Amino acid sequence: MSIIVKFFVAPDDTSAALTLQTGPGRAFESLSFGNFDPEEAVVEWECLLAGGSFEELVDAGEPRIVAGQDNDGCVVFAISPHLSTALADAGHSRLRGIAASWAQLRAEDGEAIDTEIAEAIVGDLAGLVSSARRQSQGVYCWVA
Repeated sequence: MSIIVKFFVAPDDTSAALTLQTGPGRAFESLSFGNFDPEEAVVEWECLLAGGSFEELVDAGEPRIVAGQDNDGCVVFAISPHLSTALADAGHSRLRGIAASWAQLRAEDGEAIDTEIAEAIVGDLAGLVSSARRQSQGVYCWVA
């Protein structure tokens, strides 16, 4: 798997959608990662942090695509308000536990994600969400 994943802060869906072809670049506060499926991950994180089932969230349209197609091209999607709140409100130990649980879920599906890397991804995203909330903005993800 060779995926570029950039979580970023944007004021609205329209601004986020403009990043579709080139990514968020330096115009937006962002985090870069790679080699995991962020669309699946955000649903799993929401299940782990806030409860609910994977199927219910997917049936409810999560994650919400704001630009692009979900097949072989770039895509931009929004982090749900529910997940944003859960990430921002979670303490460090809770985030570490969620990251460990997520790494275990991925391992059960045959995808190896180191626990320390999972902690960095979840912890850094929680920090980005907190920054976005202070600016009254949303968090999005660009995937290429």
